[in-house]
Amino acid sequence: MAVADDSTPASPGTARARLELEQFLPYRLSVLSNRLSSAIARIYADRLDLGITEWRVMAVLGLSPGLSASELAQRTAMDKVAVSRAVARLVAAGRLQREVDPEDRRRAVLHLSPAGQAIYAEVAPLALEFEQRLFGHLEPREREALFQHLDRLDALDIEAWQPEP
Repeated sequence: MAVADDSTPASPGTARARLELEQFLPYRLSVLSNRLSSAIARIYADRLDLGITEWRVMAVLGLSPGLSASELAQRTAMDKVAVSRAVARLVAAGRLQREVDPEDRRRAVLHLSPAGQAIYAEVAPLALEFEQRLFGHLEPREREALFQHLDRLDALDIEAWQPEP
């Protein structure tokens, strides 16, 4: 549990809640995500001049071409500004192509360019190898349970939650 009752009162008659970060799931997931992202970024960052956000954009478009920048932000749960900047850098570098959607001329869709496809083809196997090395530390039943738990948490309507009065 992440909250501990601190016996030192914040003010007369009230107890102060103390957040135990090492037991706080959002913190632990964020730290782990940052560590994993940084580790895998070492594989492609220097060699391909590619940042974490840029790779995430390319990874999503590699599997789901034709998304808009807004759809990318939504699908990756990344900040819209960060996605927009990554898209702009990738377009400028010739790794993405931006086209007007023929069905909705107000919408721009994104695709990997041939150069982007080559980078994707180089990085995706390295990313999968990295994942397999991680999985090597878990039994198959542990991996399955991990993904079941992640799926259950991901299915929650967290955005609708408000602090209780």
